[in-house]
Amino acid sequence: MSAELLSILVLAVLFVVGTTRSVNMGALAFAAAFGVGTLAAGLDADGIFAGFPGDLFVVLVGVTYFFAIARANGTTDWLVHAGIRLVRGRIALIPWVMFTVTGVLTAIGAVSPAAVAIVAPLAMGFAARYGIKPLLMGALVVHGAQAGGFSPISIYGSTVNGILEREGLPGSPIALFLASLFANLAIAALLFVALGGLRLRGRDLGDLGDEEAKEAKEGGGGSGGTGGTVTGTRAHTTPDADLLRLTPARIATLVGLVALVVAVLVFDLDAGLTAITLAVLLAVVWPEDSKAAVAHITWPTVLLICGMLTYVAVLQEMGTIDWAGEHVGSIGIPLLAALLFCYIGAVVSAFASSVGIIGALIPLAVPFLEQGEIGVVGMVAALSVSATVVDVSPFSTNGALVLAAAEDTDRERFFRQLMLYGGAVTLLAPLVLWLALVVPGL
Repeated sequence: MSAELLSILVLAVLFVVGTTRSVNMGALAFAAAFGVGTLAAGLDADGIFAGFPGDLFVVLVGVTYFFAIARANGTTDWLVHAGIRLVRGRIALIPWVMFTVTGVLTAIGAVSPAAVAIVAPLAMGFAARYGIKPLLMGALVVHGAQAGGFSPISIYGSTVNGILEREGLPGSPIALFLASLFANLAIAALLFVALGGLRLRGRDLGDLGDEEAKEAKEGGGGSGGTGGTVTGTRAHTTPDADLLRLTPARIATLVGLVALVVAVLVFDLDAGLTAITLAVLLAVVWPEDSKAAVAHITWPTVLLICGMLTYVAVLQEMGTIDWAGEHVGSIGIPLLAALLFCYIGAVVSAFASSVGIIGALIPLAVPFLEQGEIGVVGMVAALSVSATVVDVSPFSTNGALVLAAAEDTDRERFFRQLMLYGGAVTLLAPLVLWLALVVPGL
């Protein structure tokens, strides 16, 4: 058995053991990275640790720490009520507002994880307080980020179009952007209907203020048939003066949130380092609000994601991804090879950096595309969207951020939901995209 095939089988074992024995998959993945990396790939400890996602570790810790402080001092509650006022109490519009905001951020140049890191904590706060299913809200945030992710000025779009130009292949930046936009919009619409989004229309709160509290107590703030309740949250109680008041700590936290957005989008600073710096500043000035914040950092999620990505990095280092791509490219049936390329992009991206996978797979597919038997525009669009639409997986950066930002929910259950949903998208999306974009010969 080849080392590459062995590493794939070990990955399958990780899923089986992690789901049947309730062991943190991140811990299992670290053990697998040590075993496979040492015995099959000949890596030493430094080689294995080279794959540790230090940047993502800081993003997860920094963002959750900042928003844990925001939650402790009441800023997130204030933002929830301000957001409800913004949509004039129409609860059903909130997931779409989050979808649009993340889409605009990525379309104008924000890195997808940075946009999700900014929006997800606020979105999941809304979901917890107003009985919106966390999977619905979290998935719409991620799909929104990917909907705008291939605009001609975005990171993903610039990467793909640059590769095509460098390789001398024809491309269509607008077609690539529209393929991602419509694919993610369609998935979001289907998910909105499937998870009870239409039933949220019956929970409009109208003009807010005292009426909001009255209607919420009479049932407007309940589950509304979505299968989730928020008992124990302030959505079911009359908002008191303290909840709606802007204290110095809340003003400083809001300024910090704006500073985080500007630092990431305008100055291209690291989201994790910026968030943890702002959190430390708040903790120094208002230590009473920050004592319990460290405990609310989602350490099990951090272990899970960092462990899995370390193992995937070992797979990349030992050539498993290249090995799979070369074997697919040698298949004599072009349409079948195209489908397999889409599936490789989807499966690998569900556990690793989407932009990294795009940057690796498209060059691998260049000899295949140069044969002229498959339409370049359709194939590149299908491969690119397949490799990004799966970012709802809890093992991807965006899915991990959504999982970490979930409030007042059973995270193990939410993790399983994200994993099942991510698995369904990974299974179905490449096939649908292949049928829609590759088979017609676009």
